[in-house]
Amino acid sequence: MILAHMAAQYPEELTCDMAETYHVLDWRALGLPLAATLAAGLRENSRTRMALAGAKVPTETLLLGQAADALQLLLWTKTKDAQHGRNRPASLVPTLLGRVQECETAGFADGAAYEAARARILRSV
Repeated sequence: MILAHMAAQYPEELTCDMAETYHVLDWRALGLPLAATLAAGLRENSRTRMALAGAKVPTETLLLGQAADALQLLLWTKTKDAQHGRNRPASLVPTLLGRVQECETAGFADGAAYEAARARILRSV
């Protein structure tokens, strides 16, 4: 059942994984029982298994990104910027997951509107 789903949904990924992992270019020639066994034995970070899980990056990469984020935040907390709540480092994990946050941008109709917004920002710091 797993092999049928993999072959139907992700045929290119399955072919690449079989070639990379088992050096089998035509996995259909193996016979159904052997092909199914080999497909079930693909590692967790193989193209096919990641596609089935809907994962964008391997778990190891996410863990490394989280560790880098934690270290970056720890270092930032020791700065003067942290004491004033400024320039907090951006997280890597959303970027790895494809959830890039857009910066808030604002436009102003005139100089007075800009000065009012600037004054609000400076008061909050």
